[in-house]
Parts: sequence; C-alpha cells; structure tokens
Amino acid sequence: MKFDFKFTGKNQDAPEDVRERTEQKIRKLEKLLPRDAEITVTYSVNRQDNRIEVSVPLPKRILRAQVTSSSMYNAIDEVVDVLEKQLLKYKHRLKDRSRRDAAFSEELSQMGGDSDESDAADEVVIMKTKRFPLKPMDAEEACMEMELLGHSFYVFRNGRTDEVNVVYKRQDGTFGLIEPEY
Repeated sequence: MKFDFKFTGKNQDAPEDVRERTEQKIRKLEKLLPRDAEITVTYSVNRQDNRIEVSVPLPKRILRAQVTSSSMYNAIDEVVDVLEKQLLKYKHRLKDRSRRDAAFSEELSQMGGDSDESDAADEVVIMKTKRFPLKPMDAEEACMEMELLGHSFYVFRNGRTDEVNVVYKRQDGTFGLIEPEY
C-alpha cells in the first residue's frame, strides 16, 4: 500500500530519522488505513515538550491524534497507539452501524433541547479560533465523528435540512442535538 506522508514542523524541521521512525510506525497500521491515505504529520518542540499531531482523512471523517511527551520517540509511539484505537473504533462502528441505525435515530429524536444556562463572566477572552469545512452528514454520523475525535460536541451541516447543527454528549452518556430555530 502506498501512503502519502506530508511532514511539517513548527519551531523547527524534524530530523530525517524522526520522519523515518514515524513512517515505519504508521505503516504498521496499514491493514486499518484506506489505500492511498494522505497522512499529515506535524512536529513541534516547545522547551522540553515534543508534540506530534497526525491527521488521516477518511471518507466523511478526519482522524486526528495529538500527543505531547518529553521524548519525540515516545510521542511517536503514543500517537500511533491513539490512532490505532481510533481506527479500530471507527471500523467497529461501521460494522455495527446497520444494527444500531433504528435505535440510535430513535434515541436522538426523543432527546430534548435542554441546555444548562450559565452566568457569563465579566470579560470573555477568545484564545483560539478554528476554521473547518462543514460537510453535510446526518446526526448519527456527527455523533460517530465526535466520538472518534474524543470531543464532547461536534458542529456539522445537517444533510437533510442543510443547516448548521451541533451534537453533544450529555452527562448521563446519551447524545443531544441542537438545531437552530428562526
């Protein structure tokens, strides 16, 4: 299988031996990765912290793993472990999807739009802004994407209504869906 690796570095370029080690470790996941996968690897070093971020675009999804460690080699090993867990989870969910479709959709439709209101702080400081393309998908796919990324919420474009929606993980372990009301 041929993988297309793209290496970038923040604060410095990664040495060739680090790049080779990363390729070697990620190639061990070739049974789980799609053919001709484009794998983006970003290295950064900040004082004693070595960080590696790996992104793998899949059909309708992007797997992303980020690890910070005192050693770049340890970070590589850990990020590959995280990716392997995400890929196994993704493959498992795809296999179980047909079995879960009816129950999952029913669970989502029964959930209300209950949201806890909290008091706003006197001063709001936005530390980081992220931009990303909104791909049309249904709420179930958005929940699966959220779980794969390990996030507590996920913003997506609803393929049925073509509006921006948010799915989120509730404290009781169920999912919530936020739809705009005009």
